[in-house]
Order: sequence, then structure tokens, then C-alpha cells
Amino acid sequence: MLALALTLRLVAALWWQSRLGPGQQFYFGDSDAYWVLAKQIAHGQPFQYGSPDARIFRMPGYPALLSAMLWLFGDEMPVIYARSLSALLGTAAVAAVYALAATLFDRRTALLAALAAACYPGAIAMSIVVLSEAPFCPLYLAQLAAWVKGWHCDDARRRLAWAVASGLLGGLATLMRPDWLLFVPFAAVIGLFILPRTSRRRHPEDGLPRPSHVSLDGLGRPSSGTRLRHVKLALVMSLALAAVMTPWWWRNFGVYGRFIPTTLQVGASLYDGLNPRATGASDMSFFAEFVERESRAAPAANDLEYRVDRRLWRAAMEWAADHPGRVVSLAASKFLRLWNIVPNDPQHRSGWMRVITGATFLPAIVLALLGIWRSRRDAWPAALACLPAVYLTSLHLIFVSSIRYREPPMLGLLIFAAAAITRGNQPSSAR
Repeated sequence: MLALALTLRLVAALWWQSRLGPGQQFYFGDSDAYWVLAKQIAHGQPFQYGSPDARIFRMPGYPALLSAMLWLFGDEMPVIYARSLSALLGTAAVAAVYALAATLFDRRTALLAALAAACYPGAIAMSIVVLSEAPFCPLYLAQLAAWVKGWHCDDARRRLAWAVASGLLGGLATLMRPDWLLFVPFAAVIGLFILPRTSRRRHPEDGLPRPSHVSLDGLGRPSSGTRLRHVKLALVMSLALAAVMTPWWWRNFGVYGRFIPTTLQVGASLYDGLNPRATGASDMSFFAEFVERESRAAPAANDLEYRVDRRLWRAAMEWAADHPGRVVSLAASKFLRLWNIVPNDPQHRSGWMRVITGATFLPAIVLALLGIWRSRRDAWPAALACLPAVYLTSLHLIFVSSIRYREPPMLGLLIFAAAAITRGNQPSSAR
């Protein structure tokens, strides 16, 4: 199955590269930024995009991966090499889908979920582009699998080890995609409301399995011990994630003397989604004007990047406060863009693209919703496979939205789609 996944991705990478015009390396503008930053790292130069005014422009994880290839093959390395790396990472994501599904359901469901991930067009697409989604997907899926393992583990030391592993993987995922930073606390809070309300032992009345580590109070609710176990796992994961992020935080503090958790593109991204001309799609034409204003305001200052970010942040928040109705209507538009059955971009709305996207996404999402419904009796930790979709959707109701941003969480939803087909067992007990 992994051989199938890799073959499909390599063939798709070659096809995609052949479609680009002469001299065109990338389709997405973000790809060029990652490429330039990777060259900076490979040559031991400052981590900045074009000038000292873009020193915290992107997270360092993906450029660091690309820099290793550029160091090996030189600056003239063909872009297809980077696409091949993405194909390998996409194949690793298929393996991670299997691992996560196997911790939640049975082996048959895990195999079907992996097959779906291997062949799903959106997953293939994210495995051939030079974007940070390629390394992010296997990392976040592995993080969730480790979280589930830790939850099911009755041995305290092993549970701690799984929690640390999950946090470390989450930190690496955040170094690829900054929007992942708050997933652990988000999921932990949701988990408090859907913790198992029964024990995994066979109940004498209905014979259904229950998780043996869950204890209940007299009203059939999760006991304080169960909640404490959940909170401890989340706390350990958060600390491990912070340990991975600390070098980046320290570096950013050294640049501007302030705590900057991810990048200084948050303000621009926020204003992109919340401004008088916002549509839900990305349009960064405003950015140059804000840079010019801040440059004139303090031409001798060396923190232009930081000041532009803060100014854009304030402008977005002020506009949103003054136009709450427009914010709500934009959120609806962004939701539709994120979960559209057909491509949003007119360039990708050819007949065959509509057919492929609609014919694969629609049944996948319907089956996923059915699988989620069938797993509702034992919602935790099964919910971890669908919470990335909830979390990222929530973010993109504020920031700009695109089908691209739904593809990583679709890998988790494919697990529930597979469970709906196999009518798989309820989420499994400790292994």
C-alpha cells in the first residue's frame, strides 16, 4: 500500500511539474519563500526573506528540511527533487493514518483508511507541492496516534513517555505550520466535555466493552481521577511542545526583544481575512501600503516588520469590532470556501477537476460524518481524529479560507469514513 501511495505521488509530481510554464518553478507564492529561506540556511546566511525586514516571515521547519537537500545537491537542484521529498512525506502520512486508525478502530478499518489516504486526490495534491503541508501531515497524525496510545496506557511511565512523544511531534508540526500551536489546549478542553462516561469492562446488562481505566462517580460521569489523567496528559504534551519551540522563541526574542510565538505574518493574515474588501479569499495587495506607512512613520527604526504586523493586527480587530455583521457573513463565505464540493479557483474549475473533486470529496465527507455519528458513544479519544477539522475550520472562519486548508484534516476524517464502511468496532481499548 505504501508503494502504491509513493508511486501515485511521484507520477503526480512529474505531471504537475510538466504543467508549469517554461522557467516557472512553483505555482504557489509560498513555495518561493520556502525555497529562498532554505537557501539562506544552506549557505549559513541570516534566516530572512529578501531583507532584514522579513526575519520572522515563515516558520523554520520546512525550510530546514529543504536546506538539507540544497546542501547535498546545490542551489541548482531541480524542483522535482523537492516534490519527490513531498511525495515521501505524503507516503509517511499514509502510514501515520494507518497507525492512528489502528489505535482507534480495528486493523481492517486501518487498512481501508490507509488505502483511502493513499488514493485520495487531495492528499496526493498536498504530497507534490513545495509547501509545509507535506511534512506537517505525517507529524500531526503521529502526534495524535501517540496521544491515543498515552490515553489507553495504564502504566504511568509509559503513559508519560507517550505524552512526551506526542508533545515533541506536536512541536515539530508547529515548526512546519504555525496555526497548529494551540491545538493541544483546544483538544484538551473539548475532551473534558466528551470523556468516556462508562467503563470498558463488559457491562452485565448490555455486554458492551468499556475502557478499564475510566472510573465514574455515582452519577455515571467521568470521575475526578479520569479528568485529572486527561489534564496531566495535556499538560505534559504542552510542556514537551514548548521545549521544541523554545529555540525559535529565543531566536525571535533576540531579533526584536519581544516574545513572538510563531511569525510576524499573523497580522497580515488576520487583515487579509478581516478588512473592508475581504471576500474570504486571499488578496495581499494591501500589504505594500501598510509597509509604506510604517516606513514613513519611523524610517530609522529597525523593527519595521514588527510594527507592520502590529498595525495590521489592530486594523483588522478595529474593523471587525465596527462591522460584526460583515464578520459573520464573511465567516459563512469562508466556511463554504473551505468545504466546497468543487474548486473555488476559476482556473481549477474545468470539467474534469470538478468531477474528480466532487466525486471523491462528497462521499468521503458523508461517510466521515456517518462514522463520527456511530462513534459518538465512545467519543474520546476517537474525537482526536476529527478535532483537527474542527480546530482548523474555526481558525479559517477568521483568516482566509481555501480548499487547500482542509486537506490535512481530511486525512483524519478518512479514518471515520473507513469505519463507516467496515462498520468497525467501537474505538478500541488499551493495547
